[in-house]
Amino acid sequence: MGALLASYKFRGEFEGRLKAVLKEVTASNGQIILFIDELHTVVGAGTTGGAMDVGNLLKPMLVRGELRCIGATTLIEYRKYVEKDPALKRRFQQVYCGQPSVEDSLSILRGLRERYELHHGVKISDSALVSAVALADRYVTERFLPDKAIDLVDEAAANLKMEIISKPTGLDELDWTILKLEMEKLSLKSNTDNASKERLCKLEGDLTSLKQKQQELTGRWEHEKRLMSRIWSIKEECDRVNLEMEAAEREYDLNRAAELKYVTMMSLHLQLKEAEKNVADYPKFGSTLLQKEVTDIDIAEIVSKRTGIPLSNLQKSENEKLVLLENILHKRVVGQDMVVKSVADAIRRSRAGLSDPNRPIASFMFMGPTGVGKTELAKALSGYLFNTENALLRIYMSEYMEKHAVSRLVGAPPGYVGYEEGGQLTEVIRRRPHSVVLFDEIEKAHPDVFNILLQLLDDGRITDSQGRMVSFTNTIVIMTSTIGSQYILETLQSSLGSKESFYGLMKKQVVDLARQTFRPEFMNRIDEYIVFQPLGMEQVSQIVQIQMNRVKKRLKQKKIELYYTEEALSFLATMGFDPNFGARPIKRVIQQMVGNEVALGVLKGDFKEDDSIVVDVDRVRDSTAQNR
Repeated sequence: MGALLASYKFRGEFEGRLKAVLKEVTASNGQIILFIDELHTVVGAGTTGGAMDVGNLLKPMLVRGELRCIGATTLIEYRKYVEKDPALKRRFQQVYCGQPSVEDSLSILRGLRERYELHHGVKISDSALVSAVALADRYVTERFLPDKAIDLVDEAAANLKMEIISKPTGLDELDWTILKLEMEKLSLKSNTDNASKERLCKLEGDLTSLKQKQQELTGRWEHEKRLMSRIWSIKEECDRVNLEMEAAEREYDLNRAAELKYVTMMSLHLQLKEAEKNVADYPKFGSTLLQKEVTDIDIAEIVSKRTGIPLSNLQKSENEKLVLLENILHKRVVGQDMVVKSVADAIRRSRAGLSDPNRPIASFMFMGPTGVGKTELAKALSGYLFNTENALLRIYMSEYMEKHAVSRLVGAPPGYVGYEEGGQLTEVIRRRPHSVVLFDEIEKAHPDVFNILLQLLDDGRITDSQGRMVSFTNTIVIMTSTIGSQYILETLQSSLGSKESFYGLMKKQVVDLARQTFRPEFMNRIDEYIVFQPLGMEQVSQIVQIQMNRVKKRLKQKKIELYYTEEALSFLATMGFDPNFGARPIKRVIQQMVGNEVALGVLKGDFKEDDSIVVDVDRVRDSTAQNR
């Protein structure tokens, strides 16, 4: 339609072009089917200056049966444009085309595989097609099958083609090494001392061996490229002969068709078989430099780049990390063994493919006193799963205490300010669907917020103010609450036995208290309720060490070393220990007793680059930071 409308200036010029097209279609006696993509564009097209639109030109021919026409459009555009012209609507039989299933999409990809292999000049394995459909269906939520799976295969094949054309990584690194040594050789030639002469002599020997290796690798790379190029040039010739053969059969040129089929094609097949044998036999003479086909690992890498999820296809290294997930989380979260184990179990279920694909990966309610690590665990989880803490979406529910503020989550309704901007929750997840969503202090939220969360937790999706479906199936939903924190403190202070023996009873009491606060339908949709215990003196000492290491890391950027003694750690832990406030007082104590002293020393010039600072307990002044 764009080509027909382009650059027409006078009334009747557009109609003349369109009638010429329709005349050719009708003259074919039904041998040509007119396909109009984006059918809604024909409604009103060409109406400038009082002319008739395309729809009015098509209607008479459709009524008389002179035209075989197929139109394609979306449901929204059909309702918006085509339904406004009832006469045109009646001329077409509506056929709904839904999204193909995973099995159908795989069949489509297998049918397209040869075309993409010819286009990119690489081989695509069947495992890559299976992986593309499965991963696209699971992780690429904003598009539809088979389009998103085809896109993954296309991108992976293009990447492999670029690797074949470009120099292999090993050869490229070798070229850079030779270049640096050549520059060093030129620099040493101007020096006359004995050390420079010895170094120059050694360099020349190294360069000779490296250049021999470079020549050998370059020869192997060029030979492999020639072998693979030979295969794809033969396949392209086969494709050209096939098209020519089909054209000859349509024109009933049977002699030409037989010659192409039984002479030309058979010769090409023999050449192809020989070329493939040469490629298969080449690894017998040494390792290959080039990858010859797209595999499922290549598809997983493409998905990882798009989503930020480390999809290593559950390789051995990833399995070991998942088994030891508790240790990884404990590097950031001190204590809370039961809590960390519950979270790790949920992540392992998801990575093993055992979680429900139509719900969030996991949903937790973290309950406990302030400063015990609820938010820190969410940050650690985000850093492990998505390799960045930026994947943590933190929503403070104290901002949603009024009824009118609830609409900010999914977007303002039509007619209100900010309608086009989207919601603070839905818009972020649309852009980055793989995130950890943290609803902080959930008990402060307005009751209408829980109506939105019901659908999110049950179906894993929300419809925003503009009617777009936002998927939460690749998110982890965490809600924090301080409900029952006073009861937790009183229970543990009054307990005579170990904390572990009271954990089950304490958790039951706190969850019962939460059930009195929140509605039953909301509580029933949460996967697990996790109660955090107050920090003991042992955990506080570990937190002091973690916080001091962070100060040490910041000082190292200024080229100043920081050391601390065990006595200093114990003293800081004692000063910062408060069961009612958790770990937050520790940071304040370190700032006052260490940070202030060190900052003053740096500003005065007492601590300079390459200095070392020791933090120790001063028996007279309680604590000091002194220069060694």
